[in-house]
Amino acid sequence: MTPGAGFFAEIVGGVDPALVTEAADRAAVLLVRGARASGDSAVAERLLRLAETEGIETIAEVWSGAPADSLAGCLWRLYLLRSWVHAEPVAVAREYDAGRVRAQVARVVAGVADPPGPEQLKTMVDEVLRGIATSDFADVLLRAAAFARVVATGRAHLPECDEAAVRRVLVMAEQLESAGHLELAHRLQ
Repeated sequence: MTPGAGFFAEIVGGVDPALVTEAADRAAVLLVRGARASGDSAVAERLLRLAETEGIETIAEVWSGAPADSLAGCLWRLYLLRSWVHAEPVAVAREYDAGRVRAQVARVVAGVADPPGPEQLKTMVDEVLRGIATSDFADVLLRAAAFARVVATGRAHLPECDEAAVRRVLVMAEQLESAGHLELAHRLQ
């Protein structure tokens, strides 16, 4: 027996996934493009604390499936990077320190204070995210990419190297860098 139109009308359920994705994409555009246009210095701080204070987890979950070359995908990677640095600052500092001598250009672009301790890395990653509202978004992406590249390089040279983990961080660095170049060309949406 094939269900008729009445059968489908009776189904009560969740939200259309396409609408959820569309809403998440619009939120990303508003966060990135709207933050810069606001001219409000407090926006940078609110944007930085968004994941902690505003319950953005649901949108972030949808962003996690967004392509790396989209604003939503970039925001996912930036918030993931910040969450990771804040959750494991000692380990990240060790990896960054191991990579900074081998990735000199990326180290300079990342802009981490010397010596690169856990608190310096948290400060740097917060500065990068504040840049969504206060500086050019391409700079934010390229700086985050450089940081991830230094960490990936460091991970690769530590005795307990996990090649899959190195690859994940390197892929994130490459995705952020590529998105930064798209933003420079005004093609990131």
